[in-house]
Amino acid sequence: MAEKKLTRNSGKWTESRYRGFVTSALRGAFRRWPPKFEVLKAAQMKRKVNKATGKLAMHYKCAKCKKGHVLTQVQVDHIEPVVCTTAGFISWDVFINRLYCEASNLQVLCKSCHKIKSSAEKEERKNN
Repeated sequence: MAEKKLTRNSGKWTESRYRGFVTSALRGAFRRWPPKFEVLKAAQMKRKVNKATGKLAMHYKCAKCKKGHVLTQVQVDHIEPVVCTTAGFISWDVFINRLYCEASNLQVLCKSCHKIKSSAEKEERKNN
């Protein structure tokens, strides 16, 4: 097995580690992306009692299973994946444009539906 070159951060990081760092930073900033909040607001159903806490909490409709879930149990998902399932990582420009998309490419999914969708996308990328 070939040894990985340490080319970034004064020779302490591989290109892969660098790409992971930048990807993580960009995804972290997505948490504040305004269209994400538009999609969450559109998915609001009504306040109901949260079974876990016994307190009144806003529930959000999952785009797949159509059930209501509290905010801690939903995620805003990209309908078209940020990293293409057939071509993989293309370029930083493509990655950024797909990550910071309009609300029309975002949906609210409960954690279990999101896990199923993400696993299928990961498997598809692996097979291509």
